[in-house]
Amino acid sequence: MARVKKAMNAKKKHKKVLKLAKGYYGAKSRLFKPANQAVMRALRSAYIGRKLRKRDFRKLWITRINAAARMNGLSYSKFINGLKKSNIDINRKMLSEMAIYDPEGFKSLVETAKENI
Repeated sequence: MARVKKAMNAKKKHKKVLKLAKGYYGAKSRLFKPANQAVMRALRSAYIGRKLRKRDFRKLWITRINAAARMNGLSYSKFINGLKKSNIDINRKMLSEMAIYDPEGFKSLVETAKENI
């Protein structure tokens, strides 16, 4: 069986990792092994961060809706419950935007929710 030399493939792999590690401090940007470890960790953290970002935004929207609902005399849970009972289906992102940029429209939603509790 013929011998397979891996020099080209290894060099390509090393170059790819070192390119991803550009800007890291010290050996992490120059040597393959520490760079590979740092890149794997960074990619794992980036994956986790993309999941956490969704949670963080939902928390933010809920906080904003709660504040706006309480300014209109209703708690968040009662407000959402009233909206569900009145068959109004608006996601939390849009409710948050309404609370900030359209307080009158949000107030009318609160009134609708109060009627249906």
